[in-house]
Amino acid sequence: MYLTRFRFNTARPEAQRLLGSPNRLHGAVNMAFPEPPARDGNGPRVLWRIDHAPAGRVDLFISSPSRPDLTHLAEQAGWPSLGAEGWATFAYGEFLDALRGGDVWAFRLTANPVHHIRKKPEPLGTPTKRAAHVSPRHQIGWLLKHQERAGFAVIKRTAEDDTAAVGESYEVTVHDRTPIRFGKSSNEGIKPRGGRTQDGHPAAPRDVRFVRATFDGRLTITDLSAFRRTLTQGLGKAKAYGCGLMTLAPVR
Repeated sequence: MYLTRFRFNTARPEAQRLLGSPNRLHGAVNMAFPEPPARDGNGPRVLWRIDHAPAGRVDLFISSPSRPDLTHLAEQAGWPSLGAEGWATFAYGEFLDALRGGDVWAFRLTANPVHHIRKKPEPLGTPTKRAAHVSPRHQIGWLLKHQERAGFAVIKRTAEDDTAAVGESYEVTVHDRTPIRFGKSSNEGIKPRGGRTQDGHPAAPRDVRFVRATFDGRLTITDLSAFRRTLTQGLGKAKAYGCGLMTLAPVR
């Protein structure tokens, strides 16, 4: 496993286009691998996330089973004169092997918090539909609901108030709550020129909509095997579009 950090040169028009389109950036990330691993849920997959830092810095993080080559990204949206130094790749497998149950870490996770609902007045038995959580309280509630299966526990605050709202009793905050929407043709990939499919029929545009939220907090590892699976396979939906990647940092 590898963890890669790439810094965008946001003054470049192509960097702005990529950052404004999860679909384009998804394609650019895939191009970093001659043979991207299968996304069948049975093993590690390519995950990525955009992080915004002070002074306008924007970083792309990629977790992957094989080492990526980001030459194309550096040429289009980075600093091509730096060559391979335009990004940094770390041996993530060694870090994962060193994790232990009971460890405490600071974490960051960008995810797509959703639930399934049945709208009124639809009768019982009607298939439910996926809907986004849009408030911080419900988004943190989503994270707490999934933590046990994902192999971790968000740390509770020491001075817990029984009347506190969901999330206020835990060391976690949610920010960058962004609704995402972009068009995608019914056939896979970007809509072809002229708006037609390979067989010559008009391509039916399809809207992709989801809500992206970033969580920062502290956790304890409760199930080492499940937690390593979370770090390498992601958490939640919309993994192809910049969601699901959790990264860790030492607790300050």
